[in-house]
Amino acid sequence: MQSDRHFPDWIRAYLEYASVTEAPRRLHFWAGVAAVAGALRRRVWLDMKRFQWFPSFYIIYVGPPGVVTKSTTIDISMDLLKQVPGIKFGPNAITWQALVTAFASASEAFEYQGVWVPMSPLTLAASELGSLLNLQDRDMINLLIELWDGKKSYEKVTKMSGNDTIEAPWINMQAGTTPHWIADNMPQAMIGGGLSSRCIFVYGNTKEKYIAYVDEHVGDSDPEFRLNLIADLEKISQLMGEFKIAKDAREWGRAWYEAFWKDAISRMDDQMLEGYAARKQTHLHKLAMVLSASRGDSLVLTIDDLQLANAMLLDVEQDMHKVFSRIGRTEDSMQAERFIDYIERKGTVGYEEAYKMIHVYFPDFRDFEGILEGSVRSGQVIILNTATGVMLSSGKPPKERPQAATPIVITPDTLL
Repeated sequence: MQSDRHFPDWIRAYLEYASVTEAPRRLHFWAGVAAVAGALRRRVWLDMKRFQWFPSFYIIYVGPPGVVTKSTTIDISMDLLKQVPGIKFGPNAITWQALVTAFASASEAFEYQGVWVPMSPLTLAASELGSLLNLQDRDMINLLIELWDGKKSYEKVTKMSGNDTIEAPWINMQAGTTPHWIADNMPQAMIGGGLSSRCIFVYGNTKEKYIAYVDEHVGDSDPEFRLNLIADLEKISQLMGEFKIAKDAREWGRAWYEAFWKDAISRMDDQMLEGYAARKQTHLHKLAMVLSASRGDSLVLTIDDLQLANAMLLDVEQDMHKVFSRIGRTEDSMQAERFIDYIERKGTVGYEEAYKMIHVYFPDFRDFEGILEGSVRSGQVIILNTATGVMLSSGKPPKERPQAATPIVITPDTLL
C-alpha cells in the first residue's frame, strides 16, 4: 500500500535528486536513509516483546577533506527534512544541558490504539563530527549508547538541576569526519564496542564523477521534484504503529541469523568490527523499517526489505576497516600506505617520477628507500628494469578514475 505518494520509492527518487553532485552514491543512499528515519522518528517500531527496535541511526561519513563532499551530502538530505512539519533538530554541539533543552522542546505525544504515546525525538546533523560531539565526554557517550538501544526514559542527576528525566528519547544523527580525525581523537579502546559499534561508518575516498558546475546538471523540473520529495517525506512522517515481519521474511531472517553467527568469526575477524557484528541484526532491522517506509505505508517488513538491507550493510562493511586503518599505526606504516596507494593508482611509474611526486612524505631519501624495500618484500610493489629505466609497478592495472559527468538526469535502476 502506497497511499497517494508522488514516488513509488522515496529513497530511489532521492538518489535521482541528490546524485547530481560528485559524492559516491553510497553516501547519498545513507543520507536518504537518515532523512526517512528522521521523518519516522519514534512513531514506528518493531516489538520484540522484551525490547523494541526503532528506526534511528548514527551515520558517520568518513573520507579525505573536500574530496567526497560529505557536508553537501548531509545538507541536501537535511534541507528536505527541515521542510517537514514537526521535525525537531538538536543542537550543533552536544552538551548535556543543550540536549535537555532540545529534548524538552521536542517532547510530544501521539495517540495509538486509544493510548497517548510520549516521545522526544531529535535529529542531529553536522559536517564535522568533532564539532558535534566530544568523544572524551563519557556521560554523553553513554547517553548516545542507551538512546540507540531504545530506552523508554533516561535520567541523570546533575548538580545544577537535580534530576533530569527525558521521556522516550530518540536521536537520529549524521555527521562527517576524516580517518585522520578518528585516529587522533578516537582511542583504540573505544573501537569495537560501545558507541562505535552502534554507528554506520560510510567510507568514501574518491569522487563518483567530475562535476565542475552542478547547476548544469539540474533540470528545469528540479523545483517541482524537490517539492514532491518533501510532500512524500511528510506523508512518511505521519506513519505510526508497530511494524510486523512477514512470514517468509521471518524465515529468511532466521536462516540469515544462524548463518551469520556461524560465519561471524571468519568474516568479522577484525577486532575493531566485533562489536558492530554483534549488533548487525539490529542494524539490519532498523534499516529494513526505513526501506519499507520508503516504499509504502504497510508497516510490514518483507523478505525484499531484509535482503536489501543486508546488501546495503554488506556494501559499507567492505570498506569499514579503512575507517580505523590509522588507529594505532606508526607514521612509517602510514607513509608506506601512501606510497603503495600512489603506485596502485598509477599502475606503473618511473622510479624518479615516483620519488618526485611523493617527496613531500619522504624528505629523507633513505626513508623513501626503506619504504620501497619493505613494499617490495611484501609483494605490493614490483621493480621492473626496462629499456627506459627502472619502473615501479603494483602488478595491477591502474585504479579507474571517475568519468566526467554527462548532462543527463540520473535515473537509477538500482540503489547503488
